[in-house]
Amino acid sequence: ILDGILELYVEHQLSADEIISRGFEETTVRWVQRRVDLNEWKRHQAAPGLRVTSKAFGIGRRMPIVQRFVG
Repeated sequence: ILDGILELYVEHQLSADEIISRGFEETTVRWVQRRVDLNEWKRHQAAPGLRVTSKAFGIGRRMPIVQRFVG
């Protein structure tokens, strides 16, 4: 379940509503989305790593980390 939600949210950049419409439980989708977004600042602190998928955290995925951004 988690892998499916993460793939749709990170790799395919679908919104929570679009993921929910594909049959995932709303509370689980919103929880995963919130965890990914709240922990974006940790990825900015980490050392750069190799990109092994078509979409990567870091340069491949830019998210504002100030003022509790909700995307």
